Amino acid sequence: MNTATIVQKLWNYCNVLRDDGMSYGDYVEQLTYLLFLKMADERTRAPYNQPSPVLPGYDWESLRWRDGDVLFDHYRHVLEQLGNEKGLLGLIFGKAQNKFQDPVKLRRLIVDLIDKENWSAMSADVKGDAYEGLLEKNAQDTKSGAGQYFTPRPLIQAIVDVMAPRPGETVCDPACGTGGFLLAAHDYVVKHNPNLTRDQRRKLKEESFKGWELVQATARLCAMNMLLHGIGSQDFEPIVVADSLAADPGDRFDLVLTNPPFGKKSSTTIVGEEGKVSKERDIVERGDFWTTTSNKQLNFVQHVKTLLKQNGRAAVVVPDNVLFEGGAGETIRRKLLHDCDVHTLLRLPTGLFYAQGVKANVLFFDKKPASETPWTRKLWIYDPAHQQAFHAQDRPAPARGSG
Repeated sequence: MNTATIVQKLWNYCNVLRDDGMSYGDYVEQLTYLLFLKMADERTRAPYNQPSPVLPGYDWESLRWRDGDVLFDHYRHVLEQLGNEKGLLGLIFGKAQNKFQDPVKLRRLIVDLIDKENWSAMSADVKGDAYEGLLEKNAQDTKSGAGQYFTPRPLIQAIVDVMAPRPGETVCDPACGTGGFLLAAHDYVVKHNPNLTRDQRRKLKEESFKGWELVQATARLCAMNMLLHGIGSQDFEPIVVADSLAADPGDRFDLVLTNPPFGKKSSTTIVGEEGKVSKERDIVERGDFWTTTSNKQLNFVQHVKTLLKQNGRAAVVVPDNVLFEGGAGETIRRKLLHDCDVHTLLRLPTGLFYAQGVKANVLFFDKKPASETPWTRKLWIYDPAHQQAFHAQDRPAPARGSG
């Protein structure tokens, strides 16, 4: 079965559930729980013969043979039990709730839609793209507000093509949403390196990618998205549920690709690992930052600089003119231009994002060793809308490529 057929099949059923009051986001979330259980069950059989990470009695089989109110009650217990587990199970099922109103519809999703497919036997392209299709449909639903966690895939693809990740390089997204940048980087490496060794493939699956996501529900979708595309395992989970700005994680990466959230929220309560409650602070004070500010975008720029290895490369989506403000913006701009080679700024057209009216740019820079003189000597500014390229003084100059 191809991707379009699967997406259509799953999405048609969502329209049935919407009559029950279930939102697009709720539907994708419930699919996530059930797909995980189905694939865990498939992998206990030939040719995989792997031990299941799911406790006996809370697995796919325990759902498949139940019906009616008995199924309804058991499904709720399954979600509660698995949400208390560690690792990938805890991330997928943490704070999970049954959003179905009708046990008949739950039974139909289990038996008629999910159980009839062998998801593990499908290629990662088919099942991963099918899931991506559902996430994109959810992001396009303006009522759900999910667009803030979903960067349009053509933009991600363009950025990854320019950054050209290589085998063995580590890639990070400190505001990963549903995982678009990490997945595109993975696919780029696989596509451009058809003869990867077994060790390179293992590293690509278990060591190359790391993401942070503030919202538990979004992190679970990201983890499932990665898993369906063949990244991560029960032993290695690349997604961390946390406020990535809260502290320097200590890890350093070859590439940082990210579209941090725009706007500044008031202090937000975050429930992280093991139910720990913390607050997302407006003002971030860190010794590795050049200055203290409540501007979230400026803090992400500073955080990305910290995350990069020496000579590491970054591409960051930022609001228009965020670095050209006074005060903290000026301090960070001067330090960034001095410590890094800020070589390219790509201006994005309005209307590109699902949140309408957002005007943004992509800032590309490389982290460099300590130097008395600034590393940035020329900043190329590409404006596709006007098909022009300028250097930092706004005098026309020949373009170095297409951007």
